[in-house]
Amino acid sequence: MKKVVSNDLLKEKMQEALKLLCDTVKTTLGPKGSNIIIDHSDFSPFITNDGVTIAENITSEDPIINTILELAKEASIKTNETVGDGTTTTLVLLESIYEEGIKLINEGLNPLIIKKELDLAKDYILNLLNKEKLNLNTKTLENIASIASNDEIIGTTLTKAYKKVKENIYLTESNDEKTSVTYQNGYLFDTILASPYFMKNKASLVLDNVKIFITTEIINYSEEISSIINFNAQNLEPIIIIAKDYSDDFINEIISAYLDSTLNIILLKTPGYGLEEQNIITDIAHITNTEVNHNLNNISNLGFINHLKINNETTEISFKLDSHIKNYLEEIKNNSYNNETLNKRLAMLTTGYAEIKIGAPTTTERREKKMRYEDALWALKSTRDGILPGGGLILYKIGSQLDLNSIGNQILKIAFQKPLEQILTNAGLDKNPIISQIKSHNFNILYNVATDKYEDITLTNVVDAYLVVKNSIINSISIAGMLLTTTSLIINEFPKNITKDEYNEI
Repeated sequence: MKKVVSNDLLKEKMQEALKLLCDTVKTTLGPKGSNIIIDHSDFSPFITNDGVTIAENITSEDPIINTILELAKEASIKTNETVGDGTTTTLVLLESIYEEGIKLINEGLNPLIIKKELDLAKDYILNLLNKEKLNLNTKTLENIASIASNDEIIGTTLTKAYKKVKENIYLTESNDEKTSVTYQNGYLFDTILASPYFMKNKASLVLDNVKIFITTEIINYSEEISSIINFNAQNLEPIIIIAKDYSDDFINEIISAYLDSTLNIILLKTPGYGLEEQNIITDIAHITNTEVNHNLNNISNLGFINHLKINNETTEISFKLDSHIKNYLEEIKNNSYNNETLNKRLAMLTTGYAEIKIGAPTTTERREKKMRYEDALWALKSTRDGILPGGGLILYKIGSQLDLNSIGNQILKIAFQKPLEQILTNAGLDKNPIISQIKSHNFNILYNVATDKYEDITLTNVVDAYLVVKNSIINSISIAGMLLTTTSLIINEFPKNITKDEYNEI
């Protein structure tokens, strides 16, 4: 059965839903914002100040409010998916835009006109925002990451990794209290040795000037690769063979000669399965300047490795990024789906990547710490298009520049004051004298809540990524416009004393 909700009841429920959502989330805004405890059915409760995580966990027993909540959450979720930060600011803007818009609707203004005016004002505002960008340097990056995570150590750790490998950073949870960072600068794949005896009881083998032969065939007899064996017997330069598999007799024959030092051939099996296997051996062939062979006696098609390290778990190939590999990278990008596996593969073929294993005394703290690392990493990634003065200042400044000749400007002028006011409120400060002081300096200073000091915007550590602010504006206006132009809501309603499961059986 369906129920239609409209008119004053719908407006009441929308305001109730936004109040429940935004009043909870906005208390976390700023360096002195509060934390929220979230219960979870699958694991222990955890503490966070991450806006989107909090928003996603807010629900209501009222099905009408719950439906509106899901729509309102989309503003913060979309911002998080795009830039990974600014979710709380988005909700603060959303609540204010809706409240100001609904006042005008109650006065008789057409909701569609309000939405149109908001969209027109948005385009003008984004143009103003673009003119406010500041210069970016290493210290600024550290500050952005530190503010996003509310932790200077996280900010410094991430920025150091970001400078080395750009966006190719992967976050995992450690099994202990220690947080560690490891860098991978070569091409890495799983080691599958045909026999452990190739390691000669060593933890790892480090080889220079190595030849390599790659095939997807199974090698059964030494006669099948006699030209390669004869070549190696004459000069004993190390040769790595990567093949689908080998017969036991062939492995024993090569091992015997290898341990006697009459041959210097190491047998590896192709790592991975299916498409993954194909990608790995194709990558290896390109970085070693060879091909995947079907002719096992093709001695002229040996590849070359400048430096190679093999241990029982992984094999690492060092190589130079030349024009041939750059062309291959473009080919991969144009013919592959964009996902984490592809990104890691591309990272190994370019700058390398960093893996940060995040540790903490308890699972709860480790999970919360990982969320803060994720926020900081997203904030760093968002700096690629520039940075802006932070702390809510830039929105307040742009709001002050809007004339009141249009409805959209009237609404957004008020909404853009809210983030700065909320940050000061969360810090327990009297907002009026601070904002007056900022205005008297033509917005060339801001108030650093963390240090309780006024700072020049060109020297301050308090900055926001341009993309974060931009997406907060776009997404809050978009969802507010949809809510303001919604006149009815249709929901499922179940008869009393009949459960949903029972209803489905009827």
